[in-house]
Amino acid sequence: MTSIEKIHSLDMFGSRPGLDRIKRLLDLLGNPQDDLKFVHVAGTNGKGSTCALISSVLTQAGYKTGLFISPYIVDFRERIQINGKMISEQVLDEAVEKTFPIVEKLRAEDCIITEFEYVMALEFMIHKNEKCDVVVLETGMGGLLDCTNVIKPPLCSVITRIGLDHTAVLGDTIEEITRQKCGIIKTGSPAVISAQKAAAMKVIEADCAEKGVRFIKSKKLHMYVKEETLEHTLLEYNGMELELPFIGKHQIENAKAALAAVGILKGFFNISDCAVKEGFKNAVNPGRMELLSDSPITIIDGAHNPDGIEALKDAVEKYNTKESAVLVIGMLADKDVASSIETLEGDFDVVYTVPVQNPRSLSAEKLAEICIPCFKEVRVFNDVKTALESAQKEALENDSLLVIAGSLYLAGEVRPLIKK
Repeated sequence: MTSIEKIHSLDMFGSRPGLDRIKRLLDLLGNPQDDLKFVHVAGTNGKGSTCALISSVLTQAGYKTGLFISPYIVDFRERIQINGKMISEQVLDEAVEKTFPIVEKLRAEDCIITEFEYVMALEFMIHKNEKCDVVVLETGMGGLLDCTNVIKPPLCSVITRIGLDHTAVLGDTIEEITRQKCGIIKTGSPAVISAQKAAAMKVIEADCAEKGVRFIKSKKLHMYVKEETLEHTLLEYNGMELELPFIGKHQIENAKAALAAVGILKGFFNISDCAVKEGFKNAVNPGRMELLSDSPITIIDGAHNPDGIEALKDAVEKYNTKESAVLVIGMLADKDVASSIETLEGDFDVVYTVPVQNPRSLSAEKLAEICIPCFKEVRVFNDVKTALESAQKEALENDSLLVIAGSLYLAGEVRPLIKK
C-alpha cells in the first residue's frame, strides 16, 4: 500500500471523540507535540480562513510556520503544510514508514487508532522534525475531546464563529457546542474570540472567567472596509491598508480574529506591519468563496451548514451583477440540508443537484426533492463532471453567475476540473 492508502485504510474506524488513544500513540512516538509552539483555532465557521491568515503572516515575518488544516481540498498533503506549501511526498512517506507499524501494533492490542488521530500524530512528528518555530493548529471537530487538544497551553487560542454543526457528537444547542469548543481555552494562555451569538458568548465568557484566561473580543478591533469586490476586500486597520484575498463580509470578522491573534503573537515574535500586509495579501484558502473563473464568473464555496450558507447568500446578493444565477450543489446527508436550502431560496434561477464523493453523501435525487419547493428549475445529475459542463454552458449562454457549493468534498472534486 502507498502512504495515502495506509492512512485512508484507517477511515473505516470512523471518528470517535476522546484523547486516550492519541495520547497512547504519541507516547510511543516520544510526544513530539511537547516540543512545538502552537496557535490553536476552533469554531464552526471561519477556522480555515483565520488559520490561513495567521500562518501567512508568521511566514512573511520570517518564521518557519507549520499549518494543520482539515479537510483537504484536492491533495491530502494540503493538511500538513510548512510556510504555505504542503509537505513533499518523500517527507510523508518517511513519516508513515516509521509510524504505521506502531499503529498496527496498537491495533493488535485492541487500541484502534482512527484516521484523524493518526494524521494528527503525523503532523506533530513532521513539524517537530522540520524544526518549525510555530504551528497554526486547526481543530477537527469540537475542541475539548478533539485530538488536537493534547497540546500544552498554546501561545494563544482562537474561537471563531460558532453555529450548529456536528450536532450528533457535539450537542444540539449552541450552548452545548460552545462548551466543547471552549475545551481548547487553557489557563495561562490568552484567547481571541470572534463575534458570536449571545448564547455562545455567555458560555465563553464564563469559561474564561473560571480558568482565569485573558481574552480579546475581535469585533472590538477598529477596522474600516474600503472596498469589496469579487476579487478581494480592502481593509484599513491602524492606518495600514490590508488587501484580503477572500470575499464576503464574514471574512472581515475572520480578518479581525487573525489580527487580534497576531497582536498577541507580537509578544513572542518580531512581526512588522510589512509582514502583516504581505501575509494578508498572500494568504490562500482554496474552496472558500473562491473566484475560479471569469467566463462564466464562477465561485466555489465549501459552505455546508446554515451559518456558512447564510454567508454565501449574503455574498451572492451583494456581489452578483448578473441578471441570473446558477447553482451546482451537493451535500452530506448528516448536515442540516433543509435549512441550508431554504436559506438560498430565491437567489438562484436554476439548481443542479449532484452527489458528493463521500459515503455520507445525500443522493442527487433526495437533494432535488428538498430543492424543488425553493427554486424555479431543479435538475438532477449523478455525474458531477457532466453537471458542471452543463451548468457552465447554461451560465455562459445566459450571462449568469455560477456557484458551486454545499460541501468541501464537492469543492475538492470540482476545483481541478475548473482549474484545467
